[in-house]
Amino acid sequence: MSTVDEKILVVGPSWVGDMVMSQSLYIFLQNTRQNLSIDVLAPAWSEPLLARMPQVNKALTLPVGHDELGLGRRFKLGRKLRPLNYDQAILLPNSFKSALVPFFAGIKKRTGWRGEMRYGLLNDVRHLDQDSLPLMVQRFVALGQAPDVPVPEQLPPPQLLANKDEAMHCAEKFDLDMSRPILALCPGAEFGAAKRWPAQYYAEIANEYLAQGWQVALYGSAKDQPVTGEIYAATGAHVACADLAGRTSLAEVVDLLSLSRAVVSNDSGLMHIAAALQRPVVVIYGATSPGFTPPLCPDSEMLVSNIECAPCFERECPLGHHRCMRDARPAQLEEKLEALLARSNPA
Repeated sequence: MSTVDEKILVVGPSWVGDMVMSQSLYIFLQNTRQNLSIDVLAPAWSEPLLARMPQVNKALTLPVGHDELGLGRRFKLGRKLRPLNYDQAILLPNSFKSALVPFFAGIKKRTGWRGEMRYGLLNDVRHLDQDSLPLMVQRFVALGQAPDVPVPEQLPPPQLLANKDEAMHCAEKFDLDMSRPILALCPGAEFGAAKRWPAQYYAEIANEYLAQGWQVALYGSAKDQPVTGEIYAATGAHVACADLAGRTSLAEVVDLLSLSRAVVSNDSGLMHIAAALQRPVVVIYGATSPGFTPPLCPDSEMLVSNIECAPCFERECPLGHHRCMRDARPAQLEEKLEALLARSNPA
């Protein structure tokens, strides 16, 4: 049994996609430090993702909500963590409250980007040069290095481990036809409507591949049920179209997405899960940019808006026309999807 020379506590992000991308940091740390143990402090919902990251020793549940200070509970948790004697805390969020638990835990070295008046709470404060580190994943990995050390050009991509047995169990549970190739469609976006490709466009893609003998699976949260329901209705409630929005746990989504022949998605958490499962994925970008959060897998294609107001990074289209998404036509996406399929599944 190997001994642990260094113990690190990572304060994880609060969004699904960001949590997936944080795995690049964990892989990088394991590759560059000896006998390392990594625990991740994060919201309870993230446990199924962290359980599929072999680099993570333990997921610790943050006992407060995303927008909640919960000072007393953070203090209590910090005091509880003191006996674990972490050598370093790495904070991925830039918020003031995210720095409280490591401070209360008395962790010797507390590393994070300068943000929300955290001087004193952090004692290894980094100053971000956004131009030199344009990608979120680069910013995560940079915190795992000494200050001013260049981030490697090639970073390890996230690699979630799906449970094959559970995947087949879920396929049976949700009546997926495994004799057909599965096209996963992820039409939601937690951030806001500005990131969503129109439902009728997704429906056109669904109908095209259903006509070719594919199975189509619609994924999303309960909030996405109106849009997935619209797509499902537009297929004529096709027997080979499964609307799974709001019906699956996060663990089930990870395992089910691993069965997909290809994935079409907005810039969303599900897109990053699909990429981390090394599934061929086509991503539509309008209000956001692949220059910040691209799919971190080799088999990917991107449909990116080039209109003058994109990317705006707003939750709702500030001009009301949503052209960045509406101008990206299904025929353009299908062309990219076919090129991706030809490349990832050569005859």
